[in-house]
Amino acid sequence: MEKNIILCDTNILIEFYKNNQNIIAELEKIGSTNIALSVITAGELLFGALNKKETQIIKKDIEHLILMNLNDSISKKFIELMLKYTKSHALAVPDALIAATALVSNVKLYTLNVKDFQFIDELVLYK
Repeated sequence: MEKNIILCDTNILIEFYKNNQNIIAELEKIGSTNIALSVITAGELLFGALNKKETQIIKKDIEHLILMNLNDSISKKFIELMLKYTKSHALAVPDALIAATALVSNVKLYTLNVKDFQFIDELVLYK
């Protein structure tokens, strides 16, 4: 994956939908062609949609972004992360899947919940 691709955590998109101007400005700086989502984030966004209208908006937006699917390499990295960090740092399943996606794809992760990821040694966070 190219270095300018940025994987966005679910909370970044939630803030985008809340019209957070700081997040919108940062996403514009990254550029829509460089914004990626894990399939986990896409699922979380769709799960959190309040109604069919919101679901359709999210579906349309996802179609314009890079969607990173799970594969064998991401699954293996996910298991490694769970074994290493679940008991010591309470790493949650969705966060581990998103982190594994970023690590295997060799991209930075853009998140507002830095504390959920900062202990993962090799993960590079977008700042």
